[in-house]
Amino acid sequence: MSNQYNILFLCTGNSARSILGEVLATTLSHGRFRGYSAGSRPSKYVHPIALGIARQLDYPLELLSSKSWDEFGVDGAVRMDFIITVCDSAAGEECPYWPGHAVSAHWGFADPAAVDSGDVAMLDAFRQVEMGLRNRIELLMDLPIDKLDHVQIKDELQSIHHRLKFR
Repeated sequence: MSNQYNILFLCTGNSARSILGEVLATTLSHGRFRGYSAGSRPSKYVHPIALGIARQLDYPLELLSSKSWDEFGVDGAVRMDFIITVCDSAAGEECPYWPGHAVSAHWGFADPAAVDSGDVAMLDAFRQVEMGLRNRIELLMDLPIDKLDHVQIKDELQSIHHRLKFR
């Protein structure tokens, strides 16, 4: 692994949770991580609340789009060091081949865009996912990645999720 790590966040629609993962990994890490996102069945749009959060974090909005995970499994695609699924449906799907030996883990969150009890409740759901991802990414940034082997990194990624999930 290099000094900058590429991390791909996957979800089915690639409009909310995986987008937030991309934005947070890139903005929080100050160059240590470069976040990407994709979906198994991309929705073709980025949710407006996810765009608003990205704007607040000064993430370049022109970099955001809902796209297929197939883009990252072809020859010449950006090589991923980490692949994180953020919704249960993507975790259970057959993923494409990823060039290289990316470490994968599942950090599942309920879909904030599926909240149908009003705008305030939906915004709160997005903020909860944002905070959950933020906490996990901050713990990931603290790992001595260059001193761990593939299995240890995978174990740490899963441990991060489980420690925070039951708080």
